[in-house]
Amino acid sequence: MSGQTEGHTLKSQGAESDQSSRRQFLAQSSKVVAGSVLGSVALSRAYAGEDNTIRLALVGCGGRGSGAAGNALSSKNGPTRLVAMADLFEDRQTQSYNALKEQFGAQVDVPPDRRFLGFDAYRKAIDCLRPGDVMIQATHAAFRPTHIEYAVEKGINVFMEKSFAPDPGGTRRILRLGEIAEKKNLKIACGLMCRHSSARQALIRKIRDGAMGDIQLIRAYRMDPGARMGSFKGGESELLWQIRRPYFFLWLSSAWFIEMMIHQVDECCWIKDAWPVAAEGLGGCEPRSRDCSQNLHTYAIEYTFPDGTKALVNSRSQQNCRNEFATFVHGTQCAAQFSGNVHTPTVQIYKDQRTARSNIVWRPENERISPYQVEWDVLLDAIRRDRPHNEARRAAFANLASIMGRAAIHSGKIITWEEITASDFTFFPNVADLTYDSSAPVQADAQGRYPVPIPGSWSEI
Repeated sequence: MSGQTEGHTLKSQGAESDQSSRRQFLAQSSKVVAGSVLGSVALSRAYAGEDNTIRLALVGCGGRGSGAAGNALSSKNGPTRLVAMADLFEDRQTQSYNALKEQFGAQVDVPPDRRFLGFDAYRKAIDCLRPGDVMIQATHAAFRPTHIEYAVEKGINVFMEKSFAPDPGGTRRILRLGEIAEKKNLKIACGLMCRHSSARQALIRKIRDGAMGDIQLIRAYRMDPGARMGSFKGGESELLWQIRRPYFFLWLSSAWFIEMMIHQVDECCWIKDAWPVAAEGLGGCEPRSRDCSQNLHTYAIEYTFPDGTKALVNSRSQQNCRNEFATFVHGTQCAAQFSGNVHTPTVQIYKDQRTARSNIVWRPENERISPYQVEWDVLLDAIRRDRPHNEARRAAFANLASIMGRAAIHSGKIITWEEITASDFTFFPNVADLTYDSSAPVQADAQGRYPVPIPGSWSEI
């Protein structure tokens, strides 16, 4: 359920210390001094624990999951305690446990008999919780709907990482589970942390107040060296080999584009306060590539919104090229930057359409708390005060918008919102039945390579 990407070269740059990506948690944790802020907040009837402690189960012990657990354990709306962990791989679980234990001490109460391994480990971890506690669902996207279904059935609140499902069918399950959770008064938080950025929220208020005029165009970029995957050599479980390399397989994690770009697709929709009605685009692979994954290396999507305006979302994974990681907004009166490198809150309004530093006329106050932390503070506050908090619908729609763009490029067709929201397509419908002995859902060819989408013959809706 956790995974590690070969050759992953993306690193956070230019961010303040509290803005660090969750992916950096395991590498940094040994340098961090233990300590969390425990708030004295009145406990509501929504939480069943008599000792005032919200208990956590971490399902998926990679960098994202460990970082999310760290945020939960650091929240001002504690006390919180990690009591169970689940993963497929013992080495990743041990690494996560050691890092969290070093940083948070007694808040990490996970003896060996509550560290579960296997495809059914999530059930055992969730069973260690009481109604009102929280499961951190941080596996790869293919497993997310199945695990959330069990948590909701058991009356457990959920924090789920992105992306939320690899395909429309899985995403529609997330939508349905969100509706069930709402009826049961359960809270669901989703890892689109930019929505909790105070700097971005300030710019959204400016946009809604008309400071930029009518929004005509949004440009979002993530262009960097990316990563490549070698061939499958055989001699081991192909399924587990793939799960160790999640960003290279569509069935498993949505593959590279959505894993890397869902935040910026969501930003475009937030800026427009709407979901796109259509998407089309172009993509391709580098010539003579040795990459054996299912990824394309360029994705260029044109989203159309209900008022006819456009958002251009561009991803390129290629070495020795100009890099860019930012989102820009253009209104009839001026332009703005909405986000910066590795999701840093580089937020500013320009005098006119020129996005130059010398042309900046407004910046928000500096963020005092990382959005990664804020999303947890909000969730835990909602649990304690019994306030509604369910981000599942918004997250699922952001996921569908991302899939819509990916499908447009992979198929070579215009994909509409009606098509994507009506689709039940799944890459692999039997995820819940996987075991250590199962065959991989997608098989390598004789050269150890995996099928790449070919426009005109590929369909994923």
